[in-house]
Amino acid sequence: MKNRAAIALVALISWAPLSFADDDIGIFETILKSSVSFAETNQALQQAIASSELQLQATHDVRVPKSDHQARVYVLTSPTYARAAAEESPRTVSAQILRVAVFTTGDEQETVVNMANPVAHALVFYADSPRHETLVAAAYAVADEIRQLVGAVPGTKVSIQAEPVRAAKKYRKFNGDGPAKMMARFRSWSESQLLLLAAPAAEFDAMVEKVVARLQGTAVNDADDAAGWEVISQIRLRDDVVHLGLTNPYIEDKMIRINSRFRSDGKGDASPYPGVDHVAALPTEVLIVKEGNKASVLHYGQMWRMQLYFWDSGYRAFTANVGVPGTIVNSIEGAVQADQ
Repeated sequence: MKNRAAIALVALISWAPLSFADDDIGIFETILKSSVSFAETNQALQQAIASSELQLQATHDVRVPKSDHQARVYVLTSPTYARAAAEESPRTVSAQILRVAVFTTGDEQETVVNMANPVAHALVFYADSPRHETLVAAAYAVADEIRQLVGAVPGTKVSIQAEPVRAAKKYRKFNGDGPAKMMARFRSWSESQLLLLAAPAAEFDAMVEKVVARLQGTAVNDADDAAGWEVISQIRLRDDVVHLGLTNPYIEDKMIRINSRFRSDGKGDASPYPGVDHVAALPTEVLIVKEGNKASVLHYGQMWRMQLYFWDSGYRAFTANVGVPGTIVNSIEGAVQADQ
C-alpha cells in the first residue's frame, strides 16, 4: 500500500500542474452512493481504513437536528502527504487534516459518502508555497487514495465536485465570497488565524496540555448554547504543531440548519436537512504551533471558515445568521483563555 501511494504521488507530480489550473473544484466531493445500510457502510469503511496507509485519528457521530438523518465524520491523516509537506510552516497543517463523512439523505434516506476535498484545501493553505504545485499534486494523490479505500464499500463509485464549487484560482486567493467578503473582513486564511495564547517555545508541551485540559473541562450543553467543547481529535503532526479538532451540539446544529434552510435539492418530509452533506466541515480547529522562540495557540475566524464551507447556503442564510460565527469564536476564546 505504501509503495502504491508513493508511485501515485510521483506520477501525479508530473501532470497535476497542468490539470488543475482551470478546474472547478468543490470544497467537498461525493465519492460513493452506498448500496447497504448506514451501519454496514461504516463497518466496511472502517475495515478499509484499517488496511490502508491512512491513519484514523477520530470518529464522531454528528448530532443532526431531531435525529432526522444519521451522520458520522472520520478524521484521518496521511504519513505520505505529511512527508511531502514537512518543510511547510506549521500554520498550514489544516491542509493535512483529512475528513470523510457518511450520512443519510433523500426521501429513501440513502447512505452517501463524501470527503472534504484535499485538493481544495491544498490550494488554499499552500497558495504561497514555492512548492505549491508539488503539494497540490500530493493532495491529488491522497484524494485518490481516499476514493480507492471508500470504493471497497458496496455501492456505486462516483466523483462529484460538491458545492460550494470554485475555480482553482479562487481558492488560491480565497478571502470570502461575493458580497459577503466584507463579513470576513477580506481576510486570507493566514489573516484569519486568530491568536488565543502565546508563551515561550520552551513551554510548548505545557501549552498543549493546558489548552486540552481547558477545553475538555468545559461542559457540553444543548444545541441552544454555544458554551462547552469536545476535543474529538488531538493530532501531533510533527514536533512543532498540534492540531485539535473541536465540536459541540451548537456548531453541529447551526451548520446543518443554515445549509438546509434555503435548499430545495434533496429536501423533503423524509429528508428535512439536506445540509447534512456538509458535515465533513467538522471539526473546527485550534492549532498550537512552535515558531522560533514562541509557542502560539491559534483558531480561525469563523466567518471566513463559514464562507469556505457553506457559501452555497446563500447570502440570505449568511445575513440571517450573521451572529453565529462571532458566538462560536467567543465560545472558543472563553474556554481556552479561562483563568489566564
